[in-house]
Amino acid sequence: MGAEFVQLSLTPLLIGVLAAIACALPGNFLILRRQALIGDAISHVVLPGIVVAFLITGVVSTWPMLLGAAGAAIVAVIIIEAIKRIGRIEPGAAMGVTFTSLFAGGVLLLEQSDTSAVHLDVEHALYGNLESLIWLSAEGWSSLTDAAALADLPPELFRMAAAAGLIALLTLIFWRPLKLSTFDEGFASAVGIPTAAVSLGLVVVAAVAAVAAFDAVGSIIVIAMFICPPAAARLMTNRLEAQIAWSVAFATLSAVLGYVLAGYGPLWLGADNAVSAAGMIATVSGIILAFACLFAPHRARIGAPRGA
Repeated sequence: MGAEFVQLSLTPLLIGVLAAIACALPGNFLILRRQALIGDAISHVVLPGIVVAFLITGVVSTWPMLLGAAGAAIVAVIIIEAIKRIGRIEPGAAMGVTFTSLFAGGVLLLEQSDTSAVHLDVEHALYGNLESLIWLSAEGWSSLTDAAALADLPPELFRMAAAAGLIALLTLIFWRPLKLSTFDEGFASAVGIPTAAVSLGLVVVAAVAAVAAFDAVGSIIVIAMFICPPAAARLMTNRLEAQIAWSVAFATLSAVLGYVLAGYGPLWLGADNAVSAAGMIATVSGIILAFACLFAPHRARIGAPRGA
């Protein structure tokens, strides 16, 4: 049983947890800044950027995908500004039109391109590739100390671990500027913190999380993890430090419970086949948020948070 778990479930679980945490960390600040839509937007813009990068380079690797996503984000900003200025349309409407249009364009590019051989198609774009990220050479827990077996780990695990570690490190290093500019932007500017640069850096970090997670877990989990764990954590506490801890706990719980329920839940209910791990993880995160809305101690709180 242990050998089967290590071979088939350990790495997908770890990748799912790391992806959830990597998205939840910047999601906390986006939620507090009332910019949650940016996380949704990034996950939509990522798709056409990644597809174009693949069509140009012919490979699926971190740097081309990151550059493609960054280029798509720049194009999106230009389009949004053009729509607002030329059409005099409300900013939220301009954002919604732009992001949905770019995402639809990415889907069309996927359908017209031969990308299925590298796990880049419409299905993988939405649901990811989590269930297939297994460790075939593992023979049990002893493989964790076997250099030859470790070399055969799915590369997505290392990519996701590096992204999550980088995001956690940047959050720690820039904690004070992030905290001050989030709760009191005027005061932060007065004490010399470049608030515009901090905001831009937060968006860039969110894009890094989305790009790193996209190939493994797809856009559904990315969208859910940017919003649901931080929003649920926001209802649990008035302290930013505690909110970060709660969001990491909720993200981890969503990934673990979602993966287990996707594989075994239908069998427990008498069905023959498992369901999408990505869809179930996102569903569990939504259920956790629903419970937080009903039972969390600060669910009736009104007004700005105290944490600065």
